[in-house]
Amino acid sequence: MRILHTMIRVIDLEKSIQFYTDILDMKLLRKKDYPEGKFTLAFVGYGNESEEAVIELTHNWDTENYELGNAFGHIAIEVNDVYKACESMKKSGGKIIRDAGPMNAGTTIIAFIEDPDGYQIELIGRKN
Repeated sequence: MRILHTMIRVIDLEKSIQFYTDILDMKLLRKKDYPEGKFTLAFVGYGNESEEAVIELTHNWDTENYELGNAFGHIAIEVNDVYKACESMKKSGGKIIRDAGPMNAGTTIIAFIEDPDGYQIELIGRKN
């Protein structure tokens, strides 16, 4: 068994695809409209879906907003250097909501960025 994907609902699909591809440097792996269901699915990730978990961006055509709720936490991404990643993401228009630095009560370097729909992505420094 393995994790295939995590699905999140998005309001503006093109804006979300731009965020995940241009700012987080993922690839758009596939995208398909489902006219009968009035939704579009786009899958983004760092590698082939047959080998790595990806993120499914679901755009329901008739929905104008979502409540994120308080149970979902965040998506985590490992990066080589959190400080450099934050700087690059800021320059690309990313919204850093917690600057790079040691985690609370620990030494691991982390930061948080927010996607266009308010989902939080934790950036975690690679352990040497």
